[in-house]
Amino acid sequence: MSSADLRRLDREIRHTTKKLEAVRRGELWPLNGSERRAMTRALAGGAYRTMQGRSAGRAEQQIESTGSAAEMRLSAELSALHGERQRLITEAARDKAAKKSSGWW
Repeated sequence: MSSADLRRLDREIRHTTKKLEAVRRGELWPLNGSERRAMTRALAGGAYRTMQGRSAGRAEQQIESTGSAAEMRLSAELSALHGERQRLITEAARDKAAKKSSGWW
């Protein structure tokens, strides 16, 4: 394990955390392509129904479900990054302990 790998993972963790916070604030930039298209369809459909004087309840539900799906995706990605970081740290500690016990300082 190199410190460059840890720095890369730490940078990815910070970036993913920023994305997750942005999704929770309702921003669209962290969404992937399919999520962005679903959000755009829901917004357009809701606007059209509102212009016709009808309820946009279904569109609101779609917007909320798309946002929560993006939040779950980013949370899972963040968990995976934390797990990978922990694996690298554990592997480095194991290697260091093995070298120390065998006299390979």
